[in-house]
Amino acid sequence: MNLPLIGRPAEDLLAEVSRLKQHDLPVRGGQVTAYVYDTGRAEVNDAAARAYFEMLEVNCLDPTAFPSVVEMERQVVGAVADVLGGGHGIFTSGGTESIMLAVKAARDMGGRARPKLVVPVTAHPAFHKAAHYLGVEVVAVPVDLETYRVRAEDVEGAVDEDTILVVASAPSYPQGVIDPIEQVAAVASAAGVPCHVDACVGGWLLPWLRAAGAAVPPFDLSVPGVTSISCDLHKYGYAPKGASVVLFADPAMRRKAYFASAAWPGYTIINATVQSSRSAGPLGGAWATLQALGRQGYEELGRVTLEATTRLRDGIAAIPGLRVLGEPESSLVAFAGDGIDVFVLADEARGRGWFLQPQLSYAGIPANLHITVTGVTLAGVDAMLKVIADSAAAAAERGPVVLPDGLVELVAGLDLEALDDATFAELAASVGVDLRPGSGQPEMAMVNAVLDALPPAGREAVLVRFLSVIYGS
Repeated sequence: MNLPLIGRPAEDLLAEVSRLKQHDLPVRGGQVTAYVYDTGRAEVNDAAARAYFEMLEVNCLDPTAFPSVVEMERQVVGAVADVLGGGHGIFTSGGTESIMLAVKAARDMGGRARPKLVVPVTAHPAFHKAAHYLGVEVVAVPVDLETYRVRAEDVEGAVDEDTILVVASAPSYPQGVIDPIEQVAAVASAAGVPCHVDACVGGWLLPWLRAAGAAVPPFDLSVPGVTSISCDLHKYGYAPKGASVVLFADPAMRRKAYFASAAWPGYTIINATVQSSRSAGPLGGAWATLQALGRQGYEELGRVTLEATTRLRDGIAAIPGLRVLGEPESSLVAFAGDGIDVFVLADEARGRGWFLQPQLSYAGIPANLHITVTGVTLAGVDAMLKVIADSAAAAAERGPVVLPDGLVELVAGLDLEALDDATFAELAASVGVDLRPGSGQPEMAMVNAVLDALPPAGREAVLVRFLSVIYGS
């Protein structure tokens, strides 16, 4: 794109935004079962959008210049702390940043020369990202392949004198099960190591599911040994994107998450988050959403989410050739295929207007499809089950993806750094995955089948090239 010589009117710009979004997945209605969270309540969305816009140009960089930021953040963090066992918090841009700050605080508190982070293999990749940026080694622990939960004794065996943080999930994203938080936290405490609970998904949902009658085990800062917890408000808080909270049991540990620098002659630098300048729009949107829904609103959303999850889990289990993985305890449901290629099933569902999120096989866990149930899902759960059943039947008839002979070996043996983006795009197009501009949305079954056949490092290298091609120069 070239910068226009003369500025364009707002009406033209908004019309072009609508045109650019015409192939996007819908963010309302429940047909997209990942990435977006929908209450089904237009008035709540409107209140959040208006508050977001009102705070859009307020800069969180200097709270002394914009005291509204301090008051809003205190109220939002206070509400989360009130529900999740107390603590001292920071409002962040999302789960990844919350996790980044938790790892940084633990690293700086621990003072180890070779810091290590002990995580289940089901822990979110944000921990690997944080470790990559912060110079921490990841020690991954397997999970039970029947329950998909980490075992406390395996965590205990992985902890050593260099461990700065132990992680457990409530729930883990892939199968929606809750790790044994009390036992893992006890192991960490006995070793003198902090324990972080990743409740980015469940933190603002599990309390409302418990209120609706679900058997939710203790998981928050009230559990002895839990020293920090992350909770995304742009997930089951239903706030606009860019809203999360990380809580620390000890205010001294929260201070270790901060960054300050006086090594220059300019304005004072003190950041509570990874970012410096950042819009207060997400904070305003989160504040308004919490206020608009209130405790009763979230309890009602928890009730309908629990009902939808139960119906969906039971309905999928009744479809021939499909099986639910584990016993989901929250609102995340993953299912695998017996004789059905789930990647083909996902393409079939996409063709019927529904997005089901593919998950690759890893650490003994089979390839599967993932569904995030939200407040709007119950109204369309029968339609979703019909789409899944029809797509499963169509996938069974089509059969699994057949990879060209030698393709996986070819990709695994490529020096991808030696290929430019154009050559990589041609290679992808030669096997039916055309990523070049104007080629439309490719079916992803072939892509996912190739990725699934590669080791993790190979998957990562290919994904980097895909992203580079898609965005272009």
